[in-house]
Amino acid sequence: MIYLGSDHAGFELKESIKENISKKGLKYIDIGTDSLKSVDYPDYALKVAEKVKEDEDEDSFGILVCGTGIGMEITANKVDGIRAALIYDEYTAEVAKEHNNANIITMGGRTTTPTEALRYIDRFMSAKYEGGRHENRISKINSIEKLNI
Repeated sequence: MIYLGSDHAGFELKESIKENISKKGLKYIDIGTDSLKSVDYPDYALKVAEKVKEDEDEDSFGILVCGTGIGMEITANKVDGIRAALIYDEYTAEVAKEHNNANIITMGGRTTTPTEALRYIDRFMSAKYEGGRHENRISKINSIEKLNI
């Protein structure tokens, strides 16, 4: 399952992503927003992060889009168990999964074209978490989350 969310600045890119992943036969849930009307990105980042956290399927992930992707990334990473990564090219999409085991990717609606977004999503989805040397780092991230500082 792919959980989609955006604010007004990311709405058009989210709609394009939704249309294209639907054509590929992929399942998704659109958490919102549903228009260009101004909304607050933290509301949608939190909703998507909670859905991803609740979903026990390790292949499920979230896609969040705001103007730059930065605000969505920051907000989603406040949720325990979420590893959101801002992606801006095919390499960052790939290593977000391979090295960081990201479960949410974020993009900028004002910085990413629909064509680019689809390439990045494809690269992210085809990548596999490598584990190994990266596992210790993920464990450290998880430990920091538990500190609640």
